[in-house]
Amino acid sequence: MAVVLITGASSGFGRLTAESLTTAGHQVAAGMRDVTGRNAPAAAALDGRAVELDVQSQESVDAAVAAVLDRHGRIDVVVHNAGHMVLGPAEAFSPEEYAAVYDVNVLGTQRVNRAVLPHLRAQGSGLLVWVGSSSTRGGHPPFLAPYFAAKAAMDALAESYAGELIRFGIDTSIVVPGAFTSGTNHFAHAGTPADTERDKAYDERYGELRAGLSDRLAALIPPGSEAQSVADEIVRVIGLPSDARPFRTHVDPSRDGSEVVSAVADRIRQEFYHRAGIADLLSANPAL
Repeated sequence: MAVVLITGASSGFGRLTAESLTTAGHQVAAGMRDVTGRNAPAAAALDGRAVELDVQSQESVDAAVAAVLDRHGRIDVVVHNAGHMVLGPAEAFSPEEYAAVYDVNVLGTQRVNRAVLPHLRAQGSGLLVWVGSSSTRGGHPPFLAPYFAAKAAMDALAESYAGELIRFGIDTSIVVPGAFTSGTNHFAHAGTPADTERDKAYDERYGELRAGLSDRLAALIPPGSEAQSVADEIVRVIGLPSDARPFRTHVDPSRDGSEVVSAVADRIRQEFYHRAGIADLLSANPAL
């Protein structure tokens, strides 16, 4: 069984994944902020598996990785799950607010990688699981621009890392959830732009659309679709042999088209790698 470090494990996909991996017999380190403060109840519920980890602090990330290594002696899998969503007109967010969203969703993964990859490279094995978003290639709606842009950047980063790590024996799998409107806190805890004047300028023409956006997305999801399915897919991927893991896998009950576009994009990337003579950098299962 693997030793798995998960970021953003206090709620949503991260929490469900931590619980499901534990049930499956894996050793889990559930990373989250403020384990003795506002996330103390979530930490307590994980029965000693929580570890203080703030992806926006390299010092915190380094300490978390060191703690996991001290506790378990190794790390086999990292699940890049921590993320933050914002809602509002793209224009209304300042560059600094965009940077803050990137800091969590993109730079957070880089901090974790810089802390853990020397260990994974030294042991000659490992797996990075990136929790992406169907918005990167699917029919994403408006008014979520900073989050969608950050998720697209994370996806591109994951693709680059895949080729740069495979010769070290480190696998990559990108798990792509659709727009789950329940079972996570993405929409409930979403941020809004500080520039309220520009935000309100969109109300006359888009106010009704924005107010009902969550309901519109929820209507696309068939009854019985649960966020647990994303955790189940992560558990499945981690449990597969290295040569059987998918490079990208979708869990999208709303069927927003991301899976179709990804199939084409990944095939083109594979063909390019072959033409460039670097096909050995492709995953064993590069296609969907």
